Amino acid sequence: MTNRVVVAVDDDVRVRESVALLSESAGLEVEVFPSAEDMLSSGVLVRAGCLITDVRMPGMDGLELQRRARLAYPKLPVILISAHVDEAVRQRSLSAGAFEFLYKPFDADELLRAIKKALEQTPER
Repeated sequence: MTNRVVVAVDDDVRVRESVALLSESAGLEVEVFPSAEDMLSSGVLVRAGCLITDVRMPGMDGLELQRRARLAYPKLPVILISAHVDEAVRQRSLSAGAFEFLYKPFDADELLRAIKKALEQTPER
């Protein structure tokens, strides 16, 4: 089984659609979720090649999702995205092992480069 699924979590439907269209246009399999809780309960992380998550979401936030995902899969690349410029949050995420941290609105090419680089570095499970 391959672990090349791009998993994206964002409470904003427009961002989920954007990430899905971008990933699919590059020939990548993608699964999107409106909340961290929905994604975690789906079991999709076992097939994940990278995780993209918003920082601020109702319920579990992206930093907690990053922590839980990396506990289960320590080598899973996590890309965090945020509409709020907060250098302290950015540093916390990177210190906790985030692969990349991008601000919204993100450049599609920049996100796609980060996704492809993350997938290249994801070890098979």
